[in-house]
Amino acid sequence: MENLTIYVISDSVGETAQQVTKAAMSQYSINADYEIRRFPYVVEKQFLEEILNSAKSENALVIYTLVEEDLLNFTKEFCDREKLSHVDLMTPILREITSKIGEKPKGEPGIIRKLDESYFKRVEAIEFAVRYDDGKDTRGILKSDIVLLGISRTSKTPLSMYLANKNIKVANVPLVPEIPIPKEVFEINPKKIIGLTNSPEKLNQIRQERLKSLGLSSDANYAKFDRILQELDYSEKIMKQVGCPVINVSNKAIEETAGIILDIMKENNLNIYSDGDK
Repeated sequence: MENLTIYVISDSVGETAQQVTKAAMSQYSINADYEIRRFPYVVEKQFLEEILNSAKSENALVIYTLVEEDLLNFTKEFCDREKLSHVDLMTPILREITSKIGEKPKGEPGIIRKLDESYFKRVEAIEFAVRYDDGKDTRGILKSDIVLLGISRTSKTPLSMYLANKNIKVANVPLVPEIPIPKEVFEINPKKIIGLTNSPEKLNQIRQERLKSLGLSSDANYAKFDRILQELDYSEKIMKQVGCPVINVSNKAIEETAGIILDIMKENNLNIYSDGDK
C-alpha cells in the first residue's frame, strides 16, 4: 500500500482538524504509513492555492476547517475539479446547528483561540509573510529574520508561511532577469539570505500545470525550457554574488526544506523562536 499523505488546512491553529484526523487514523493499522501535514492560519487565497497545488502533486487527502466562505468554496471547487479527495469538517456541524437555532455562524476564524503572547507573535510573523511576499514591499527585507530568493515556482511562498508559523519573519524576493534585484538584498547580512532553486524538468512540469490552472496555453514563454534555463542561470549568478547558501527544492517536501533552513539559521546563530513549534 502507498503511504497516505494528509493535508490539514485551517484558517486558525488547525489543532481541531489534526486531532480529529489522528482519532480517525487510530482506527486503522497503518500508523507507520501515513503523514499529517498541518497548514494553519491560511487566510489568503494565494497561499491556499499553493497548498492545494502541493496536495494535488502528492495525491494527498485534504481535510480542512475553514469558516470563511470564499476560502471554503475555493477549496471545495479546487478539490472537485482536480478530483482530490477532501473532507470538510466544519460545514456539516454548522449546518445542523443553524437549522436548530436559526442563527447563521459568524464565519470568523480563530474565535476559540486564546490570545496569548505566542499566538500574537505567530500572527505577527504570518502577517509579515503576507505583507512582504513576492517582493511586494522591499522594506521588509531589512526587517526580516530570513530572506528567501528564487525564481518562480521554487516554493518561496509556502516556505514563508511554514516558517512564519514558527514565529520567523520571512520576506521572499522573486528573481526575474528583466527586473533589477532590490538594493536591500545587498544591505543585509548574507547569512540571513537563503537561495532556492529547482530542476529544469520539475519547473517545466509545475509551470505548465500552473498555466493550465489559469486557463492559459502551456506554450507560453513562462514554461518554455529555454526561458527556465535562462532564469536558472540568472538566479545562480545572483546567489553567487550575494554569497548565500542554495537549496534545491526539487522532490523535497516543504517541511524538509524548512528543516534545512532552520539548521542553517542555527549554524549562523540567527533567532529561532521555540514557541513557534506549538
